[in-house]
Amino acid sequence: MSGVLTRAHFLRLTSSTAAGLVLAIGLDGCWHAPRTGIGDTEGDGAGAFSPSAWLRIDPDDRVTVVLAKAEMGQGVATGLPTLIAEELDYPLERIAVAFAPSEARFAYPQDHGRLLTGGSTSMRSSWKVLRQAGATARAMLIAAAAARWGVSPASLTTRDGAVIDPAANRRATYGSLAATAAQLPVPANVPLKTPDQFRLIGKTTVRRLDVPAKVDGSAVFGMDVKLPGMKYAAIAMPPAFGGKVRSYDDRAAKAIRGVVAVVQVPQGVAVVADNTWAAFEGKRALQVVWDHGVAAQASSEQFFAESERLARDPSAGVIATTIGDVEHVAGRRVEAIYRGPYLAHATMEPMNATADVRDGRCEVWVGTQSPTVAQLAAAQYAGLPLERCIVHNTYLGGGFGRRTYPDAVGAAVAVSKTVGMPVKVVYTREDDTQHDFYRPMSVNAIAGVLDDRGNLVGLSHTVVSESVFHWFLPSLANRGWDRVSMDGAAETVYHIPNFTAKYVDYEPGVPVGFWRAPDANWNIFVLESFMDELAATAGKDPVAFRLALLGDNPRAANVLRLAALHGGWNGPARPGVARGVAIGPWNGSLSAMVAEVSMTGSLPHVHHVTAVADCGQVVNPDVVRSQMESAIYYGLSAALSGKITIRNGRVEQGNFDTYTVLHMDQAPGIDVITVDSHDSPTGIGELGVPAIAPAVANAVFAATGKRFRSLPFSDPS
Repeated sequence: MSGVLTRAHFLRLTSSTAAGLVLAIGLDGCWHAPRTGIGDTEGDGAGAFSPSAWLRIDPDDRVTVVLAKAEMGQGVATGLPTLIAEELDYPLERIAVAFAPSEARFAYPQDHGRLLTGGSTSMRSSWKVLRQAGATARAMLIAAAAARWGVSPASLTTRDGAVIDPAANRRATYGSLAATAAQLPVPANVPLKTPDQFRLIGKTTVRRLDVPAKVDGSAVFGMDVKLPGMKYAAIAMPPAFGGKVRSYDDRAAKAIRGVVAVVQVPQGVAVVADNTWAAFEGKRALQVVWDHGVAAQASSEQFFAESERLARDPSAGVIATTIGDVEHVAGRRVEAIYRGPYLAHATMEPMNATADVRDGRCEVWVGTQSPTVAQLAAAQYAGLPLERCIVHNTYLGGGFGRRTYPDAVGAAVAVSKTVGMPVKVVYTREDDTQHDFYRPMSVNAIAGVLDDRGNLVGLSHTVVSESVFHWFLPSLANRGWDRVSMDGAAETVYHIPNFTAKYVDYEPGVPVGFWRAPDANWNIFVLESFMDELAATAGKDPVAFRLALLGDNPRAANVLRLAALHGGWNGPARPGVARGVAIGPWNGSLSAMVAEVSMTGSLPHVHHVTAVADCGQVVNPDVVRSQMESAIYYGLSAALSGKITIRNGRVEQGNFDTYTVLHMDQAPGIDVITVDSHDSPTGIGELGVPAIAPAVANAVFAATGKRFRSLPFSDPS
């Protein structure tokens, strides 16, 4: 069972602690007695550090896990409850899952008071704190049963939601013990299970909790939210970046049946109607005169030309990493320039948000990766204190970084405030494609030095790109270099004695943001494609060339060897099929891939991918496999045909006819091999993206002798 945690339900859930056992984890990792009225934001100080994760056991034996992470298909609605169920000894399938409201007290310790889902960190940040929640609750329930029966806690055990006394052949359910346990002191440092004791973690028999609700339609996404008296709105937004409304004529729009209002808001001109169809039709009929601003003549060609100039300018940019002296190392020098386009997120659920701004209060219903950011945006556009704004999170129909950004929330709040009624703003596909926060375009200049034995002794890597933090947290964008924009470039899995990485911040004014595995999704393509080029120049096998540089990195060497083994690297390939290899590190996790590719004219056809993942302890094997497959398909979709181009200051693509995604007949078979590990989880949701494009590109070279130094593959050479 799973669902959306409304404010009213959460108040019911956490009031009357005498009737149930409620546990909270503090931000310092210690345990604290629960507060009353949790979920009621009235009277709380802004930015207060409050309990972060909650577990409730009701007298009727219901167990509810409240998630501080968003479920957008990546499996946290199963993975995180698995941690509690494992330590609690409670059947996972009986756990109810709900999403936390936008209050800092529910943030995990590593998130420093922010509710945020991204960077493949959900499992990593929850691993210890949620297991501790389950283990501590179990210890308190055992203590309650021991007190009731007058026996030693050491003589008792637990199984399937009950405390068992084997000597007396008796049992007590957790619900029957909840009220007593709630009155006991909270123990500190309760031991956690060791891997040999796991019954759920790492087991393939675990099924996803959210699937039934998604199949029968009871799962609530942002698009499913309905409020009494709610209207729908579509917004005509400036077609050129930085543009604004000069004037508009709303007579034709108001003539559309169902249109109730046309209002100007900071985002553009909103058409408010009784349903989405009328809102969309009214927006089409709207006549707007735009001031296109200073970017009216801007184009992708201009951006790439200036970026390439900066990439070749030795005085531009900031050094991010320096090892040795790459400028003066002797040997054969190999150089290349790579060009990566903007990319849209193309989430399947349309961007949307519902807001009700009335009577000095603002409530928002939205599927968001960052309730904290959404709450800040709601307060800004409502003109209300933060504590008077609450965000209810729902399921997300795809995120990939897009739903980190609160533009739809700001629009819904602005429209609702203006018309004085609850309003759901829905983007058309064209709205989203042309007003996204895109994967940044990038020009990378990379050069390597090979000694007389073909060993890589020097590497320099310059990245010219917009700063992601410039559009998300400007305060971090002014600290020399953007760590996100340099991910996969400022550091490398390889041991290279002379290495320099440099960042050049180029800001043409196009909104950019987090895009699955930012920005390793591009920088690893550059590095791994170039490593293959260096191997070819040195006359060495691509796997052997890489392994020679991984002596100090046994994890990376292991995933590469496993990929080569399971991918048949040293065996014969089918006629017309070539293999390519790449390593794809991402935020503490490691992958390696072997892609099998043939050519259809000038385009690659990917037949099969062998992917190895080292993400620490695997909690839900099926989720890990699904996420690797999802990320590989997502990255392959972008590599084959994905690109956003700018002309006259605006995006040329609109819908899936011009921003194409992977088709069923293009999807390769995928084998996923996970490394057996009991280290703490390091994340999986984005790990499959970085290595897939270079593995395919390297296979294309093996088949044709042609190097791809720009994407997508569908672009004419």
